[in-house]
Amino acid sequence: MKNIKLIINNESKIIKEKFFIKKELQCILNLYAKMVSNGNWKDYSFSSGTKEISFDVYQRASDKPVLRILKNFRPSYLNEKYLIKDKNGNVLKKSENLNSLINKTSWNNLRIVK
Repeated sequence: MKNIKLIINNESKIIKEKFFIKKELQCILNLYAKMVSNGNWKDYSFSSGTKEISFDVYQRASDKPVLRILKNFRPSYLNEKYLIKDKNGNVLKKSENLNSLINKTSWNNLRIVK
């Protein structure tokens, strides 16, 4: 019989690249809770691809996502690792650090065009 190893809490880079890590997800969900309590956002979802994963924000459950917070797995430039896009796919903000991106964005002044 072959030796079998059980690996718990493996912090390998492969696992991190497939989704948001815990600190990133906590930062995004804190922002989401704040915006829901203000009445600006109603629902969210996750969408993933081979190059990126995104946290999509909705005003109504049946609409397109109004904003998308993306984590780019293979950025061309260092400051394009985290992006905020509108529903048309236009990049509103970009940064190499998710915390600074969320903290520096004035979410109440961000215009959502219908």
